[in-house]
Amino acid sequence: MELSAVLTPAAEGGYIALNPETGTTTQGETLEDALTNLREATELYLEEFPMTLLHRPLLTTFHVNEHA
Repeated sequence: MELSAVLTPAAEGGYIALNPETGTTTQGETLEDALTNLREATELYLEEFPMTLLHRPLLTTFHVNEHA
């Protein structure tokens, strides 16, 4: 099963990893660590709460104006 991962830098260092399809979130010191931890957390989640994806989510970006 192919799922999405959103990786963002953490304020305290390292990275936060989120899987939007399941809501699982974790962290790691490196991108690779964060992704490995997310994979493990998501696999554990799916053992308890199996799911079937009908369609892959569409991931994009958008811009908002900053207010001073």
